[in-house]
Amino acid sequence: MKARKKITIRIMSLLLVLTCGRSAFAVERQYPLLSELVASPRTVVASREKTGSHDRIRELANMSSPDNDDASSEAPDIFTLNELRENRAAVEELELPDVDLPSADIPLALNEKVEYFIYYFQTRGRQSFTRWLSRSSRYIPMMKNILKNEGMPEDLVYLAMIESGFHMNAKSWANAVGPWQFISGTGRRYSLRIDQWIDERKDPVKATTAAALYLKELYSIFNGDWYLAAAGYNAGENKILKAIDIYNTNDFWEISKGSFLKRETREYVPKLLAAAIIAKNPERYGFIDIAYLPPIEFDTVKITSRTDLELAAKLADTTYDVIRELNPELRHWCTPPNYPDYELKIPKGAKGRFEDEYLKIPTEKRYTEKNLYTRYRVKKRESLASVARRFGISASSLASLNGIPLKSRVTGKTLVVPVRQTVHFSSEGRNRQNDDMKNPNRYYTVRKGDTLFAISRRFSVPVKLLAVWNNLKTNMLLKPGSRIVVAKADRKSGKRSSAKS
Repeated sequence: MKARKKITIRIMSLLLVLTCGRSAFAVERQYPLLSELVASPRTVVASREKTGSHDRIRELANMSSPDNDDASSEAPDIFTLNELRENRAAVEELELPDVDLPSADIPLALNEKVEYFIYYFQTRGRQSFTRWLSRSSRYIPMMKNILKNEGMPEDLVYLAMIESGFHMNAKSWANAVGPWQFISGTGRRYSLRIDQWIDERKDPVKATTAAALYLKELYSIFNGDWYLAAAGYNAGENKILKAIDIYNTNDFWEISKGSFLKRETREYVPKLLAAAIIAKNPERYGFIDIAYLPPIEFDTVKITSRTDLELAAKLADTTYDVIRELNPELRHWCTPPNYPDYELKIPKGAKGRFEDEYLKIPTEKRYTEKNLYTRYRVKKRESLASVARRFGISASSLASLNGIPLKSRVTGKTLVVPVRQTVHFSSEGRNRQNDDMKNPNRYYTVRKGDTLFAISRRFSVPVKLLAVWNNLKTNMLLKPGSRIVVAKADRKSGKRSSAKS
C-alpha cells in the first residue's frame, strides 16, 4: 500500500514538472513579440528587418550609438498589451529620442528615412559629403548671418548644402544655378539680375538673401511647417499644396508615403535632416580630419562704370583669379554695363587703397572692349563660307580661328565663332527703380500648374480682385509665361497696394 502511494506521488510530481515546463515554454515563445513592442525605438527600427537596406540601417544604428547596450540586458518598461498594440503602427515612422539629436533652430527628426541618408553620406556619398564639409566652413558663417538678419532659422543653411554642396557654380539638369539652385524665373522674382554679363544666382550674398525671402514666403504658405516649406522649395509650392489636397493631410511624412510627389522631393527633407545632423557633429559620424577652408572675407567697393577685372585686381593688389573667385556671378572679364553702383568684392583690407586709386582713372580707361566667341554646330548643307557670312567674318579668318584648311568640309562639326552683338547697352541692366517708377504695379509670371486660386493665396489677394485686375474669369486656365498683376499701384501716391491695404 505504501509502495503504491509513493508511486502515485512520484507520478503527480512528474506531471507537475511537465506542466510547469510547458507553461514556461509558452511564455518564452511569446517573449520576442513583447520584447519588440517594449524595446526602445532605436532597437525596433534596427531589428525589424535583417536583410537588404534594413540590415544596413541596423548596422548604422549601432554605429551612431556606440553606448547602446544589448536590449536583452535592459529591464523593459511595462505597458498593457492594448496600449502597445495601439502604438505599434507608429513604430514605422517613430522619431528617435531628442537626446540623440544636436540642438537646432529647425525641427530635427530621426526615422528610417533620415537614418538611411545618414548611412548613405557615411558610405557611398562619403567623398562628396567630405567636400561639402570642407567648403561649408567658407560660406556657412556668412550665410547664417544673412539668414539671421532676415529673421530666419540659421540652420536653413544646410538646405544650400544638399542643393549645391556650397559650390557657387553648381548647375542642375533643370538649369537651376548657384549655391541655392534658383531657376531663372524664381531668381528674377527675387530681384536677381540674370543676363549675358552677370548671373546673381551665383552671388553667395544676394542668392542667400533671395533664398531667405523665398523660404519666408513658403513658411507662411504652409502655416509654419518647415518640412513642407523645404519640400516646396524643391518642387514648388503649388505641387505641395496639391499633394496636401490629394492626401488630405499636411504631415510631410504621410504625404511622402504616396507616389504623387517625385522621389527627389520625397527624399529631400530626409536628406536635409541627415545633412544637418552630421554637419553639426561630423566627428561622431566618422568625418575626421576634414580640410576645412577659411571663412570667406571681403570688402565691397562701388563700381560706377564698367571696369576690367584685371584692373580691379591691380588696384586691390591681388590677382585676377582671386577677384573672379570672390565674384562668381560675373560671366566675363569685366563688371556688367548699366549697373549703377555695382558692388565688387575685393580682399578684406584693400578697400581704402582701391577707392583712392580708382578715382584717379578716367572712365574711358577703366574698360577695354574684347571680342567674345561661342561655339556653333554647322548644319546640313552649310559650308565654311556660309557660316562665316552668318557671323560677319571672312572665311579665311574663320578657318584660321579654328585651325582648319580653308576648303574643309565642316558639316556636322562644331566651330568657334565670334559672338554677334545682340546686347543693347542702353537697355540691358536698367535700374529697377526707374522701371518701377514707370510701371509701379507688381506683376507675377505664371508658371506651369499655377491657378488663380493658388496665386491669390500666395499674394493674399482675393480671387475676384485678381480676376478684375487682369480681366480674367475666376475659373480660367492660366497660360505659363504670361504676366498678371498681383498688387495694384495707387495712381496718386504711386505706391503699390494689395487687397490688404
